Amino acid sequence: MAKKKSSASAATPVQASPAAAPISYQVSAADPHQHLFQVQMVVQQPAAQQELMLPVWIPGSYLIREFARHLQQLRASQDGKPCRVVQLDKHRWVVECCAGKPLTVSYQVYAHDNSVRTAWLDADRGFFNPTSLCLQAKGRGRVPHAITVASPNPAWRLATGLDPVQVDTQGFGRYLAPDYDTLADSPFELGDFWDASFTLYGVSHRFVVATPPPGFDGERLLADTERICKTQMQFWHGSKPKGKLPFTRYVFMLNAVDDSYGGLEHLNSTALIASRKHLPRHGADTGEDYITLLGLISHEYFHTWNVKRLRPASLTPYDYSRENYTSLLWFFEGFTSYYDDLLLLRAGCIETADYLRLLTKAIEQVRGTPGRLQQSVAQSSFEAWTKYYRPDANTANATVSYYTKGALVGLCLDLTLRQEGQTTLDAVMRALYQRCFAEVADEQERGLREKDVLQVLEQLAGRSFAPEIKAWAHGRGELPLEELLNAHQVQVERSPASLDRQWGLRCKEGSSIQVQSVWRDGAAEQAGLAAGDEWLGIRLPATDGAGQHAAWRVGSLQEVHNYLPAKAKGKTAPGCIAIVARDKRLLELPFTLPREPMEQWKLVEARAEHQPDEPSKKKNGKKSGKADKPAKAVRLTGEWPWH
Repeated sequence: MAKKKSSASAATPVQASPAAAPISYQVSAADPHQHLFQVQMVVQQPAAQQELMLPVWIPGSYLIREFARHLQQLRASQDGKPCRVVQLDKHRWVVECCAGKPLTVSYQVYAHDNSVRTAWLDADRGFFNPTSLCLQAKGRGRVPHAITVASPNPAWRLATGLDPVQVDTQGFGRYLAPDYDTLADSPFELGDFWDASFTLYGVSHRFVVATPPPGFDGERLLADTERICKTQMQFWHGSKPKGKLPFTRYVFMLNAVDDSYGGLEHLNSTALIASRKHLPRHGADTGEDYITLLGLISHEYFHTWNVKRLRPASLTPYDYSRENYTSLLWFFEGFTSYYDDLLLLRAGCIETADYLRLLTKAIEQVRGTPGRLQQSVAQSSFEAWTKYYRPDANTANATVSYYTKGALVGLCLDLTLRQEGQTTLDAVMRALYQRCFAEVADEQERGLREKDVLQVLEQLAGRSFAPEIKAWAHGRGELPLEELLNAHQVQVERSPASLDRQWGLRCKEGSSIQVQSVWRDGAAEQAGLAAGDEWLGIRLPATDGAGQHAAWRVGSLQEVHNYLPAKAKGKTAPGCIAIVARDKRLLELPFTLPREPMEQWKLVEARAEHQPDEPSKKKNGKKSGKADKPAKAVRLTGEWPWH
């Protein structure tokens, strides 16, 4: 396992092929302050009416994003003579040209979205997904596509997962993709970034970080990433994965910013964005923020198999012109979310207590979402295009996350399989990968359907799991979490939930309480509070016949709670009059606490029953002199079935 830290591109310069690619692009940025990428596209053998299209979405992010809104100055020519360009709709154009003669198309793309989904360019950094920059020529998607990227700055380098054809030591130059799908799935990072690499089982892994903070501990990040990658390679391909891996290089591209978090998976790379506080620093203990970053790395790397190779059949091939629907995001995103933290534990990047804390957080997220009783995760998957990426004040009441509840479906399935003793979810995932990807020679026939999941489960587990999948993925009932966790040495400790959870609202606290959302059937909804309200104060009932009503200004739920009288035994729950501003009107709303406090869970390792020494037992005719000792906790490491 060679490991190195370098300041130059990891790409190896290769001599260019003399033949021009059927489709090629040249990308440059004359003035980064304008935030404009200049693109020149050449179609070697166009149709007479050549249609061009820019994708409206990017795979992995299920929302129509209208990338064409950033495209401008579109022009076309043949032999130096202009061709007429007619726009057909929001993202398609047709060029009136001569068939078979090279067609040149030039345009600009405004790049000022500092996310993992689109494109960014300023004086410090450049980044783009080809779905934002590279027009697709209709009828030519399966031919080779070349892309040449020019350097905007002599100090900059380039990182991408694409195969280099002719590049300089900084990585700028010509790259080649076998088809448009591969090009679209290969983001580019440009800049003076931190750069390091390691090799695992013959696969080169490169990690670049844009604008890391002072004191950034890159060695720690690289070492932990290597552990994650090794664990996942072995998960999918066994203890000797060399020669079985579906990629020969991989690139992590992390954009360190002040405040953001997310990632997007690609064929042999990932684009990540995280706050600088998530990064490890020399001489400082790593905490929950760093674990969160490692979970993101683990999640996106797991997608290299589960979604980029093992893929929904309905998304094979991608249609970049419209929504691509699937009801299986609970499997592809949910099961990936189940494994991302679990594989951190197996890799030794976190302790058992860390893992149980993360699992508790996921469970509490779902338990605190009223929408879990309104929407199944299969429906949530299908409606991702209209609901998941467009949250509003009613989202928590009407929807459930296919990420988080999908992870809990994976947890329940894994624990059930392990309890029955015939197989594990690990084995099911590997069998599905072989059945729906590795053993299918025809790319057009690859793809997973729900029936594949059911058939592999029945084959490996020895019985049908159709009732469980129907109830857990298509139903809206509660999952059997506590029962299954108890059977695997994990217990639930209960305590009162936070006030916002108990009262059924999400808010921002300060000089007043800004109500952001109100949850279904909670105390806040019953009082008449609504999203957008400003809760200014409370008025209490008259006390002890004094004949006066005390009114108080409040800025937090805890303040409200502190002013309320304690609940007397046998009496109704205490309450107050909430003084609320809505559209500059002052309202008085009767607010009553729930009769019983809502509980929150905390997962802990179960402890074995205490078995004291029997006093009648003797050693050498004498009683044992050892004092009784409490039984040790059942450790998850080694004894825990998840390992």
